[in-house]
Amino acid sequence: MQPAARTSGILRFDIFELDLRAGELYKSGRKAKLQEQPFRILAILLERPGQVITREELQERLWPADTFVDFEHSLNKAIQKLRKALGDEADKPRFIETLPRRGYRFVGSVSENLPGATGQPGTGKIMLVVLPFDNLSGDPEQEYFSDGLTDEMINQLARVHPERLGIIARTSAMKYKRANKGVDQIGRELGVNYILEGGVRRAGERLRITAQLIQVSDQTHLWAESYERDLSDALALQSEVALAIASEIKIKLTPRQQTRLVNTRPLSPAAYEAYLKGRYSWNKRSEEGFRKAIEWLNQAIEIDPDYALAYAGLADGYIGLAEYSLVRPKEGFPRAREAATKALELDDTLAQAQTSLAAVKEHYDWDFGAAETGYRRALGLDPGYAIAHQWYAEFLSKLGRHEDALAEIKRAQELDPLSLIISGIAGECLLYAGRDDEAIEQIKKTLEIDSNFGWGHGALGHVYLRKRTFGEAIGEYQCAIRLSPNINEYVGALGSAFGHAGKSAEARDLLGGLTEQSKRRYVSWVDIAPIYAGLGDQDQAFLCLQRAYDQHDIKLTRVKVEPMFDTLRSDPRFADLLSRIGFTR
Repeated sequence: MQPAARTSGILRFDIFELDLRAGELYKSGRKAKLQEQPFRILAILLERPGQVITREELQERLWPADTFVDFEHSLNKAIQKLRKALGDEADKPRFIETLPRRGYRFVGSVSENLPGATGQPGTGKIMLVVLPFDNLSGDPEQEYFSDGLTDEMINQLARVHPERLGIIARTSAMKYKRANKGVDQIGRELGVNYILEGGVRRAGERLRITAQLIQVSDQTHLWAESYERDLSDALALQSEVALAIASEIKIKLTPRQQTRLVNTRPLSPAAYEAYLKGRYSWNKRSEEGFRKAIEWLNQAIEIDPDYALAYAGLADGYIGLAEYSLVRPKEGFPRAREAATKALELDDTLAQAQTSLAAVKEHYDWDFGAAETGYRRALGLDPGYAIAHQWYAEFLSKLGRHEDALAEIKRAQELDPLSLIISGIAGECLLYAGRDDEAIEQIKKTLEIDSNFGWGHGALGHVYLRKRTFGEAIGEYQCAIRLSPNINEYVGALGSAFGHAGKSAEARDLLGGLTEQSKRRYVSWVDIAPIYAGLGDQDQAFLCLQRAYDQHDIKLTRVKVEPMFDTLRSDPRFADLLSRIGFTR
């Protein structure tokens, strides 16, 4: 009954545990009734979460050719029984997605208990951080290359064995660039067992990398190696390092995991260089950065039309422009969809592309069922992808599923403990859950890390607005505008606070400024509506929201829980708007 590909005992997903050796399924610690064939199908799906298991493979493994059964009927009945046991639905799958005429895919996040597993207490994982690779070329213009190689090494290691090996995300790792901190201090701050550090020197199309693995507990150097390769072999080199580390820290890889690491195709050096420049630009999270990223990634694709990662990066570039309201939704999201879809056609195991496509379905299509399936599929492919956990948490929070959202953002924090935005989103999730005092405490913790984080001041303003302490809200919004002058959300929120505080002249000044700005560039109507709401002009507020609806504005997905719209909730037009967006009570 146990699939040959698994050697371990228990697989966990959501509130379920699958005991492969005993052939039993447990729900919240209690044994659930599940017959043999549905159990075996579940075990097979969990072997390769996020990937399609074809009907032909299921037939071959469960109903051999010499078995006289109505295969189609038997499979459909077994899937129905499995879904019933999991409380799953075919049209809104949380765990098992049907791909018509092809097969099935497990779209949840899976963790595994391995015999003799050791690692970080409380997670069951060995934790590792890749410190920013030193740029040994002496040329500051090559900084994009060393940073990009660090990013790709993080991504490669995250794919090694995500159930056993947790990799600290890029945002937190980059905090230690030229930080001059000791191994023991970094280990304490990040809660990691191992540190990988190294340097890179590039000369033309030749690449020299040095890398060493350090065990935090006693600061011993477990492994060190130098490599010199052609730039076209960069991915193969990263895979080689990943396999060496897995061997050194005693992580046993399945044949499938080994194959996934070894099967890398040579890259055009020019395409790889353009891709690294694109990702480097994207990580600046600015309008110029997003636009330069799109330019570089399109160049990478022009050189190598089959470069899946470049398409995934391109999707993120367009999402960045739309998410920051730097372009109209219809100018960003359709292009993001096209790029993410192409990436998945080339490589359907890319969690980055699955996450980007889920974001399009959430923010632009307002197809929340498909969005959730996409986020779960991404996390099934890469449970260590912090951005997927963050975006999924935000999605759940906006739907009003607050406990699920808080659990998900906690996972993101474990993977990216120094990320300002993830820490801030944790506070926002508490705000949307109605836990205002906890939200204030969490956001203030975030601002202790960096008091110049404009987003944090804006989020704190939202809490004070709901608590109706308008003076404090106004102060935080003004601080957010000073630190992030190009984000109109804070202007609209400040206007709302002014209106509620009885300072209508100040509110109308801000309203006039946004209206004038909208003649020159895109301004979200969701940023203008709160000012009218603060002034008590509900008709104009709803007119703004209707215009936003007509444009499929990304920010409308927040209206169900956003405090700036609290005064509109009792109006029947608000319930109608929520229904048209796709929210259910």
